[in-house]
Amino acid sequence: MIHLTNVTRQHGTHILFQNASVQITSGSRSGLVGPNGAGKSTIFRLITGEESPDSGEISCSKKTVIGYFSQDVGEMAGRSALAEVMSASARTMHLGDEIKVMEVAMCEPMADAALAELLEKYGDAQEEFEHRGGYDLEHRAQAVLTGLGIGPEDYVRPVESFSGGWKMRIALAKILTINPDVLLLDEPTNHLDVESIVWLENWLATEFKGAVMMTSHDREFMNRLVTRIVEVGAGTITTYGGNYDFYLREREIRCDQLLASHRRQQDMLAKEEDFIARFAARASHAAQVQSRVKKLEKIERIVIPAEQKVVKFEFTEPPRSGDDAAKVENLAKIWPGVDGQEKSVFGGVSGLIRRGDKVAVVGVNGAGKSTFLKCLAGETEPTSGSVTIGANVNLGYFSQHSMDLLNPKQTVFETVQNVMPMASIGVIRNLCAAFLFQGDDVDKRIANLSGGEKSRVVLAMLLARPINLLVLDEPTNHLDIQSREVLLEALQKFAGTVILVSHDRHFLRSLVSRVFAIDHGEMIPYEGNYDYYLQKSGHENY
Repeated sequence: MIHLTNVTRQHGTHILFQNASVQITSGSRSGLVGPNGAGKSTIFRLITGEESPDSGEISCSKKTVIGYFSQDVGEMAGRSALAEVMSASARTMHLGDEIKVMEVAMCEPMADAALAELLEKYGDAQEEFEHRGGYDLEHRAQAVLTGLGIGPEDYVRPVESFSGGWKMRIALAKILTINPDVLLLDEPTNHLDVESIVWLENWLATEFKGAVMMTSHDREFMNRLVTRIVEVGAGTITTYGGNYDFYLREREIRCDQLLASHRRQQDMLAKEEDFIARFAARASHAAQVQSRVKKLEKIERIVIPAEQKVVKFEFTEPPRSGDDAAKVENLAKIWPGVDGQEKSVFGGVSGLIRRGDKVAVVGVNGAGKSTFLKCLAGETEPTSGSVTIGANVNLGYFSQHSMDLLNPKQTVFETVQNVMPMASIGVIRNLCAAFLFQGDDVDKRIANLSGGEKSRVVLAMLLARPINLLVLDEPTNHLDIQSREVLLEALQKFAGTVILVSHDRHFLRSLVSRVFAIDHGEMIPYEGNYDYYLQKSGHENY
């Protein structure tokens, strides 16, 4: 379907990949992985024609419809949500109009030759219209919007009235609705809640028949959908059969094999070079020496790709709190509405968080999870009820707003040093490295960091302080899979108490021991891990 053959692409002096090849076959499901800057987005842009290779060939049938969802949604204004989604299918809608015009024309008398020409044109248009899913376009647009959390009551809302995160959903709905032959998805689960992620999983698995190539920081999403991993890195593209977990295992095996081959080659080279050095001056061995020199020149040297070191950092044991870390009683929160009507988020919420608990707060979008965490952290006053923080509890709070409080003029090192002024340079650099800021990265200014990098800085600052109750609102947003694993390991080892909201199911499965579900304004405690909650609440398909 789409073939990239012996493709080379570089940006400036940086070679992304050289003589690399990859194929997207009909109906295939591929996960695109690799470190930041390796060239994943470049692969997408090469396929869509936004970029051209420096050398090599990209072949794709002209009839192949490609849908590309990126994080850059562009401007949206002047249409309703439904009209905006359907606008992406302009070609399909134009074909529908053409077909209607031709059907009217065929009712009029005309010469046989003209009728034959019109019938041929009509057949081609009808075939393309059907291929693009034109007959159920509006129904499909409505179903996709609803699945992504924008219900019928919001179909007619002006698109400019939606927030940035909801506009991302509309942009995703546009790409899904065009029913392409090849779907390129760059982080499609960003800004989606669990319900929408599960809907998208099911839609891609059962409804969509085309090929998919995606990047995603959601490990479970990748595992459930892809059957092949395409890794971009170390100047090449490598394909692995299987899902993301299989890729991790297989990559480790291949890496071990490569290291073993590299050691054997180095031993062989050392022996050959030793022979050349010992006998180079002897005329009696001149032929043998020359033969071995030529042999060494022809050998393709095995190169070990640079691996990002994972630094282990031992976090300071937090001070011990009382047995009851936090207690909420009859908590209620009402926000003033934009139309003057008050909006009740939840009411009568009670619960106890014990020392050492790792608690997930779950619920549908808009249930009040973030508001509950804000009340708990003292970021907003409850309308009624009380929050009692336990004895000797030092609380640390993380939200997306936390990143806005960083000083843009300071470096990563200076920012972390502010919260641990008595620590040595080595300890601070080690902490930075544990959160993937290594070498010169610690000298980057906050203003130049990505959203994910800023998140890592704030999380490192939290874990560096003597905090024993962490309140985390979507700490995995903007973090790639490696960064999520770093945070997960840090929280698993954290001796204090954690209460968090996250849409990353792998993260929740690997961490939490209790679940608080906010449902229709009430909170239901589940005394078990995330899988226990899913089973008891009837959400096993999550």
